[in-house]
Amino acid sequence: MQTITVKIKLLPTREQAIILSQMSKEYISLINQLVGEMTVEKKSTKKTTKDVFSNLPSAVKNQAIKDAKSIFSTKVKKTKFTTVPVLKKPVCVWNNQNYSFDFTHIHFPLMINGKVKKMPVRALLVDKDNRNFDLLKHKLGTLRITKKANKWIAQIAVTIQTDMKTGTKLMGVDLGLKIPAVAVTDDGKVRFFGNGRRNKFKKRKFRANRKKLGHSNKLSAIRNLDDKEQRWMRDQDHKVSRAIIGFAKQQKISVIRLEKLANIRQTARTSRKNEKNLHTWSFYRLAQFIEYKASLEGIEVEYVNPAYTSQTCPSCSERNTAQDRKYTCKCGFEKHRDVVGAMNIRYAPVIDGNSQSA
Repeated sequence: MQTITVKIKLLPTREQAIILSQMSKEYISLINQLVGEMTVEKKSTKKTTKDVFSNLPSAVKNQAIKDAKSIFSTKVKKTKFTTVPVLKKPVCVWNNQNYSFDFTHIHFPLMINGKVKKMPVRALLVDKDNRNFDLLKHKLGTLRITKKANKWIAQIAVTIQTDMKTGTKLMGVDLGLKIPAVAVTDDGKVRFFGNGRRNKFKKRKFRANRKKLGHSNKLSAIRNLDDKEQRWMRDQDHKVSRAIIGFAKQQKISVIRLEKLANIRQTARTSRKNEKNLHTWSFYRLAQFIEYKASLEGIEVEYVNPAYTSQTCPSCSERNTAQDRKYTCKCGFEKHRDVVGAMNIRYAPVIDGNSQSA
């Protein structure tokens, strides 16, 4: 079983946007108030919706009480009352029994002139070819609505029941810049994913445009360009991860192995040309995308020790330094450097726990 968050753009009317803004501020204010009260009393609140005075529907007040209790338990009580968080970002949450979604509108209760009324708020139509379309057919959890860069976003928690595949067929995946990903199965099938050369060209264009806008002091345009670049990078990671999982399914893989991503920026081979690209690309995000897409297909993901995976000869275990992208060993073994990395990742020691941030 896995829970993921699906994001959907909302297109509220002007009146609905005003109400959502008011309710979001009220929701955060209520949580902060309840957390403050619990901190003073040093115990969890026993208040119900009848005891809470706030201009919110009872279902939303109930959710605010739950969130406040959770914050008190995990952030305040666990730190022996030394940490008392104050939420600032407006947000509003409905539980799964108080909203419905028909792929064109989300219907949920709003406070209109002091009365609760269930209203349809237009959601950006989900294309049937979009992965969100299939995800939203599963069990829906809480609905969280927030505003980002003047755009309303609905975040829906989706719980997916998955059955892990049986068997021990392995696949190692090596992540990089010149080649975003290389996969090697335990029976020797090799597949390259993504286009590193095109990615670097695209990022150089973004950098050049940002520099040009900086000379003109167009700060708003720079921010918009940054957002556009981040969306593009995220889209590339989605495409690569989707292709990797597609290959894994085709090869009937039950376990995918990736390098643990701690200190990847310190250990990765860099050059002046690659340095800027390396420090702005999220290897961790790509690994996360691979992990959650694999989970949806019942494929397990394991993280291995990355030490010497690109230097050790898979044939005789000697360590050699690759010249550019070609790996050559005295024993006569020759392969692409990244293929060697993926081959060694297949059987490297597995590290317990989750991957660390790149």
